Amino acid sequence: MGSIVLVARLVLADLRRHQAQAAMLLLTVTVATATMALGLSLRDVSEALYERTRTATAGPDVVALSGDTGPAVASALASLAEAPDVVAHHGPYRIVYADLTARGLSPNVVVHGFADKPGAVNRPLVTSGHWVRSGGTVLERGFATALGVGAGDRVTIAGRSYPVVGIAVTAATSVYPGAAQIGPGGGPTDYSGLAWMTRSDARKLASSRDLPVTMALDLKLRDPAATETFRDAHRDSAVRINSHSWQFTAQQDMGILKHSQPILVVGSYLISFLAVTGVAALAAGRAAEQTRRAGLLKAVGAAPGLIATVLLTEYLALALAGDALGLAVARVTAPVIASPTASRIGDAAGLTGATVATATVLAVVVAVLSTLRPTLRALRTATVTALTATAHQPRHRPWITALSALLPTPLLLGLRLTARRPGRAVLQACSTATTVIAIVALLTIHAQTERGYGLDGSAALPNLRGEHGRHLMLAVAILLVALAVVNTITFTWTTAMEARANMAIARTLGATPGQITAGLSTAQLLPSLPGAIVGVPLGVGLLSLFAARNAVDAPSSWLLGAALATLLATAAFTALPARLAARRPVAQALSAES
Repeated sequence: MGSIVLVARLVLADLRRHQAQAAMLLLTVTVATATMALGLSLRDVSEALYERTRTATAGPDVVALSGDTGPAVASALASLAEAPDVVAHHGPYRIVYADLTARGLSPNVVVHGFADKPGAVNRPLVTSGHWVRSGGTVLERGFATALGVGAGDRVTIAGRSYPVVGIAVTAATSVYPGAAQIGPGGGPTDYSGLAWMTRSDARKLASSRDLPVTMALDLKLRDPAATETFRDAHRDSAVRINSHSWQFTAQQDMGILKHSQPILVVGSYLISFLAVTGVAALAAGRAAEQTRRAGLLKAVGAAPGLIATVLLTEYLALALAGDALGLAVARVTAPVIASPTASRIGDAAGLTGATVATATVLAVVVAVLSTLRPTLRALRTATVTALTATAHQPRHRPWITALSALLPTPLLLGLRLTARRPGRAVLQACSTATTVIAIVALLTIHAQTERGYGLDGSAALPNLRGEHGRHLMLAVAILLVALAVVNTITFTWTTAMEARANMAIARTLGATPGQITAGLSTAQLLPSLPGAIVGVPLGVGLLSLFAARNAVDAPSSWLLGAALATLLATAAFTALPARLAARRPVAQALSAES
C-alpha cells in the first residue's frame, strides 16, 4: 500500500469515528475565513461595482460644478467643454436643491435637469419604468429603495406632486445619500437623494420656488486616468468651480462602508482565536488517544514523518475544506455587503488572489496551532509508553490541598480541576474575554447617535452607514457568541471525560451527582470570571482604535450587565454536559479507566 493511500485511509477512518469534532472544525474555519475574506474584499468589490455601473451608464471622468450662475460661469464651463483633453461632454445642466415627500418621509433631494434623450456622457440606466418625460420624475434606485417608492407612485418635490415614471442608476454621483456633490453656493452638503426631470421642468421648479441652483458639466477625457492633471491645468481663480473625478466618486462609495471593514477584519481575528481555542481543547481531549495511535503506528514500523502526516492531515484537510466553503460564502455575499444602498449594479465579483491567499493561510494557521502540541507530544512519546495506558500522576501541591479542604465540595472539586489543567483554564478565560469584547463593541456601537437622512438630520430615514455597521457587528457578535457556547460545552465535556475517574472516586467518598455537576461547572466559571472582567476594558480599548473622536461610551451599567450575563450564560451552558457526565455509573467509570 502506498503512503498516500495509507494516509488517506487512516484519515477517513478517524473522521468517521469523530464526526462531531470534524463538523466543529469545518464550521469554525468556514466562519473565520468567510469573515476575513469579506473584510479584505470590500474595497475591491465596491470599486468593481462602481466600475460596472460606470461602464453601463457612460459615467463621466470629471464632473465640474459651480454654485454661482451668470455669464462668467457659463463661459468657464464652455471653455472646459472645448478643452483639447475633452472628447465628449454633457451639459451644462441645472442641479436644483429641494425637499421631497413620499410615504410620510421627507428627505433632501437634488434634481438634475436632463434632456429627453440622454447624450454620449452620463446616460443613466433605467432599471424600472422609462426615462424622464414632461411632468414626471425619475428617481435614483438607491434613493427609491430607501423611500420604498417604485415606478407608478407619486412623490412631492418642493410642494408639487410628480408621478415617478422610472427608476435609474448612475455613476456620475456617489451612492445614496451622496448625490448632492456640493451644497448650495458651493458650500457644505447635506444627505440627499437624486431625481431627474426634463430641463424645462427643472427650470420651472427652481424659478417657481426660488430654490438654490448649481450648474454642472460632465466631461469625458481622452485619458481617463489623467483626471488630476486635467483638474490642475484648468483651475480658474476668477470663477469658483469644483471638479470631482471618477476616482473620487469611487472612493466616496467606500464612505458608507467606513465601519464595515474593521468590524469584519477584527471580527475574523476574534473568530479565528475562538476557533483555535475550541479545536485545541478537542485536540487536548484526544491527546491520549492520539498518543496511543502514534504508538501503534510506530510498532508496525511507521516513521515519525508518516505519523506526523497522518495526525496533521486530518485537521489540514478539514481546514482547507472550510476555507473553500468560506471563500464561496464570501464571494456570494460580498456584493450585498459592499453595496447596501442598491445604487450600483453588477453581479458577484471574484475574490482577488491576495484575499484567497490570506484566508487560506488563516485556515492553515488555525489547524496547525490547534493540533501542533498534541502531535509533537505523540511523536516524542516512546512506543512502549504510548501503548501502556497509564494514568497521569498529578503534581502534589500541599498548599492547594490545605486550602481546598476548607471549601464546599463543589468549589473544592472545581478548584482542583482548574489547578490541574492551567492551560485549559487559560483557554477558557481567553474565550470568555473574546466574547465579552464582542458584546462590549456591539453595545458601544448601539450607544452612538447617528444623524439621519431626513430633513435637518431627522431619523425618519435612518443613517445607512450606521445601520449597516450595526447589522454587521450584530452578525459578528452572534457568530462569536455561538462559537463561545460551543467552546464552553467542549471544555466542560472534555474536562469531565478526563476527570471521570477522579469524579467517580469523589462519589465513592460521598459526593452527590449534584455536587459533581456543580464542581464541573465551577471549573469553567473560575477562569471565566477574570476573563469577563478583563474583557470589558479590552473591548473598550479595541473599539477606541476605530471610533470617531466624538464617539459616546456605552453606559457602565450596560457593560457590567454584559459581563454578568456572560457568566450566567457560561453557568447555564456548562450545566447540561456536566450533568450528563455526573450521571455516569461509578463502577463503569472506574473499570473503564483501569
